[in-house]
Amino acid sequence: MFFVLLVTLFIILIYIGVPISFVIGITSLIGISLVPGIPIITVPMKMFNGLNSFVLVAVPLYIFTANIMNKGTISRKLIDFSLALVGQIRGGLALSNVLVSMFFAGISGAAQADTAGIGKILIPNMMRTGYDREMAVGVTAASSTIGVIIPPSIPMIIYGGLTNTSVGALFLAGVVPGVLIGLGMMILVYITSIRKGIPKYKTTSLKKIIRLFIHTFPALLVPVIIIGGIVTGVFTATEAAAISSLYALILGFFFYRTIKIKDLPEILTDTLKLSCLALFALSTASALGELLGYFELSQLTERLFTTYMNESWIFMCVVIIFFLFVGTFMDSIPAMILFVPVILPTALKLGFDPLHLGIIIVITLAIGLVTPPYGLCLLIASKISKMPIEKSFRAVLPYISVEFIVLLLIALYPQLTLIFR
Repeated sequence: MFFVLLVTLFIILIYIGVPISFVIGITSLIGISLVPGIPIITVPMKMFNGLNSFVLVAVPLYIFTANIMNKGTISRKLIDFSLALVGQIRGGLALSNVLVSMFFAGISGAAQADTAGIGKILIPNMMRTGYDREMAVGVTAASSTIGVIIPPSIPMIIYGGLTNTSVGALFLAGVVPGVLIGLGMMILVYITSIRKGIPKYKTTSLKKIIRLFIHTFPALLVPVIIIGGIVTGVFTATEAAAISSLYALILGFFFYRTIKIKDLPEILTDTLKLSCLALFALSTASALGELLGYFELSQLTERLFTTYMNESWIFMCVVIIFFLFVGTFMDSIPAMILFVPVILPTALKLGFDPLHLGIIIVITLAIGLVTPPYGLCLLIASKISKMPIEKSFRAVLPYISVEFIVLLLIALYPQLTLIFR
């Protein structure tokens, strides 16, 4: 009965619009305070311990990198280069939207930063050059989710910390799925552009493409430095985040000269705001984990799966459906913190590779970034375009289907995630 009341409280708080991190914190505080034998001091202790991880230092650092890229107009340069590569193809501006999201994903690890930074430039440009509002929003919002799939990826860092899985291995496992999703979206964009008669840009000369490549090459080196350094063992994933942020800062200050000292307070403030949202949810979820431990939820879940879902394909279907549902109203970080430790023991018993499981969960929760009511990337794109969220969701559905097809392919063929192992 006590557990039912806590679940009811959790649902009511979400329904009335309380931010999910506060919902988790309030539920944990009330629940633990009412449990006999668990002192209330457990709540702040668990919250602190939840953040006491070297791996988590990478989260604010990658957010800092993304903010530097946006503030320093480096994202604008990536757009120009992408447009030069594919602009002469029908629907080239939309194709460049997907392509630049793939480039940006290799630098920031944050889908929301992609939507905000690239969307502010490309959504208005697409509407001015003959694209309807729905296509502009759909392509921008959906392609930005690649930011958490192609390495580096903040959700992968969280998953690695929760499961003691190598973050570097997770990064490598996300390469093929991320590229497949990007290529799938580009094919869909091309077909849609032909059907709608979308215009194409003039062919860019080879000389100009080479000039743009030389100009953007230092920015394109960021993912090479990150992945190369991790794979070769030169530095850890967290150290890679520090190096990428320092490198982006050097680019903005000295190479492109688009960042000034006066811009740093704003960049740091935005970084702190976004980091606090993610890490506060992480800390409160750690406290909730203690409460769930009291109710032996992980043991109950394990018994449920082993009794009724002892076939690996049934388990995988349930995991995908469950995280698709959770992702509609919860961010990927608290969702993983709450539920990954619960399903992991069963997954391991059924023979699932934690790398494969991690990529499945990350992609599934990435879809949640463009599905209401949470759908943060969808909300940002909708706000930029001034289009109602209902129309925005309809616009993004075809591109979600591409992600879902790739998700099913990865579920059926784990080799696609383990190819670089």
